[in-house]
Amino acid sequence: MADAKTLIVPKGATGVVVFADGSAVFGRGFGAVGDAVGELCFNTSITGYQEIMTDPSYAGQIINFTFPHIGNVGTNLDDVEAMAPHALGCIVRQDVTAPSNFRNVEPFDQWMRENGRIGLAGVDTRALTRLIRIKGAPNVVIAHDPDGAFDIAALAAKAASWPGLEGMDLAIEVTGKESRLWKDGVWKLGHGYGLDEAGEDRPHVVAIDYGAKNNIFRNLVQAGARVTVLPATATYEQVMEQKPDGVFLSNGPGDPAATGAYAVPVIAALLTENMPIFGICLGHQLLGLAVGAKTIKMHQGHRGANHPVKRLSDGLVEITSMNHGFAVDDASLPANARSTHVSLFDGSNCGIELTDKNAFSVQYHPEASPGPQDSFYLFKRFVDGIKGAVAA
Repeated sequence: MADAKTLIVPKGATGVVVFADGSAVFGRGFGAVGDAVGELCFNTSITGYQEIMTDPSYAGQIINFTFPHIGNVGTNLDDVEAMAPHALGCIVRQDVTAPSNFRNVEPFDQWMRENGRIGLAGVDTRALTRLIRIKGAPNVVIAHDPDGAFDIAALAAKAASWPGLEGMDLAIEVTGKESRLWKDGVWKLGHGYGLDEAGEDRPHVVAIDYGAKNNIFRNLVQAGARVTVLPATATYEQVMEQKPDGVFLSNGPGDPAATGAYAVPVIAALLTENMPIFGICLGHQLLGLAVGAKTIKMHQGHRGANHPVKRLSDGLVEITSMNHGFAVDDASLPANARSTHVSLFDGSNCGIELTDKNAFSVQYHPEASPGPQDSFYLFKRFVDGIKGAVAA
């Protein structure tokens, strides 16, 4: 175990990530000055760092990017999944360079600073990734001080005292606070996000926001739905007051068992009405809990835009976008829930379907922001299924 009290800060180091055992990795800080404690995870995406940093599913986490060139296209006002970043900070291999993209509004390091997020550059991110794969996702502190004045022992103590994501309900912290009708359509170059001009004839989907990405709602609109967004704490009565044709359970951060304390009774009540339900990520886990399955904390989690998932119905492989540190325990699925998708990385459950209800879910992010678009069909399946049920 490292002795944090005698650890010497290398000359020129202005940033550091400190582990609970007192070990540390030094580099060059950028973005905001200060420190933040959270879980260290890695993301293998080669594009979409702004979407990733603003994804509410990353609340409580510090992202180690495996792709070396992060920040090279700057930032803009469109490539965000929420109003502000939710990831606490990020670690990158190369220094953030001047932006080189016609859509740039401000440099990434400036954007990080203005949004109170800490960055660390000049680090062997592949070595950190290997460490996480071997030992699991650790609790750490990321810190930035232009003078390199770090109290490593104090930072290590802070990392050691942080309780970790297991048992933590973070959806309550990132959800929208009010119900709202979603208006945006999907983004097009030169046009931005078009307004949804759909009328009342479209099927009405109530989306419960456990920490959703904006593009999830936009994909529901593209699939043909009229979307009303409700907070994570919405009750069964509040959902039904909207007279939904179907209910969408969004992605989100934290431990599904903790969020399930208030979310699962609502979902269970909706299932008794045979309400069409589609869940993703945290919503997938909550649907599993609602039918009696269990969720487990994963060793390292899945985060990236290149995760292969096998569809069990026909063997087709989808390349998917993922961000989760918990999973549904496949062995705990009840008789009325069958596994529909499985990860080709580790065999973990990536989808379920109820045999006696109109409900299904997947572990990944089928809206793929960033990532491939292999799985958009799931939105169409959900909305088209609602149309069929309404017509019948």
